[in-house]
Amino acid sequence: MDKWTLFKKASRFQVIPVMLVPVILGALGAFVWKGVFHPFLFVITLIGAGAAHLFSNMVNDLWDYRSGTDTVARDTPDAISTNSGFLSGGVMAERTFASITWTMLGLAAVCGIALALYSGWPVLVFAGLGGLIAYFYVAPPIQFGYRGKGMSEIAILLSFGILPVMGAYYVQTREMSVHSVLLSLPVGLLTTLVLFNHHFLHWQADRQAGKNTLVVVWGEERALRFSKALLYLAYASVLVCVADGALPVYGLFALITAIPLYQAYTKLGKHNPSPAYLPLMGASMKASIRCGAVMSAALLLQGLIS
Repeated sequence: MDKWTLFKKASRFQVIPVMLVPVILGALGAFVWKGVFHPFLFVITLIGAGAAHLFSNMVNDLWDYRSGTDTVARDTPDAISTNSGFLSGGVMAERTFASITWTMLGLAAVCGIALALYSGWPVLVFAGLGGLIAYFYVAPPIQFGYRGKGMSEIAILLSFGILPVMGAYYVQTREMSVHSVLLSLPVGLLTTLVLFNHHFLHWQADRQAGKNTLVVVWGEERALRFSKALLYLAYASVLVCVADGALPVYGLFALITAIPLYQAYTKLGKHNPSPAYLPLMGASMKASIRCGAVMSAALLLQGLIS
């Protein structure tokens, strides 16, 4: 493989839309609600957020490898590993992998500092919180992603919903907005659902490795009920956005994106082998991106015609 292909696989580049969509939503919110849009700031925000997301992916792989979680997942029958496999499979040396990981953090930090110089110090709060959450999700001494008390789910909602939407909006307007918080909830909750559902693929291995996700703590049946509740909550928040005026009424078309995801749940029983959750994972990812895309299109249309 060439270096670009290696980088894309190591960083799981294909999932980067779940971070870019919230940034787009925040910038479009500024365009629609305030009539403000700075293309250069928008591009820098996209680059910084994207680099932060890739850092998050890679630092998770790095610490899961160091803690032995990835090795247990690889060796556990029926478990499906969701890491890149570059470390546990010996594809890339740990030192090289770590160097790329910290380069992504450095790029994100440079973008954050540049944006803060233009839009003000609160940008560093958004960026700093995101960076700390990304690192300590699996890194010691905190490792809150291993603790199973809902902290990891709250962290994902913040990192892939509230912080990037509010941050992108603030970069454009230098203001805080309740609208931006509401606008962040559908995509934030759906991305939380993606991360929650991926635990079903290897929860037995997580239990053996001492990684106490909510699926491990609650068990498969209760966790699956919670997963469905997140689905309903995410799409209920679309209704709230429209009712509040954060989204125009044609933003309701985003509700259609729930249909394939709902259908994926109907094919599952109370207890399922790990491979049975792969369609649910795929449907969750598609719903997150598609819902955000429809919301973005609705905002763009509103901004152009108003």
